[in-house]
Amino acid sequence: MKETQPRVARRTFLAGAGVVAAAAGAASLTARGPAAPAGIAAIPEPSDAPSDNKGYRVSEHIRKYYRTTLV
Repeated sequence: MKETQPRVARRTFLAGAGVVAAAAGAASLTARGPAAPAGIAAIPEPSDAPSDNKGYRVSEHIRKYYRTTLV
């Protein structure tokens, strides 16, 4: 009996084309500039006078968190 070999070349080509397409898509997404200009995401400045209320206060560790979340 004569054994036939499977056509691997076509599968390899299609798999390679898929990898190239995915890499091109990823490269086009990462090549863009920043999602938002730096001026839009303004970090609130703390008030100079400390107040007695227990509401929201911007401290140094909160500012650091805001800086890490900028895209």
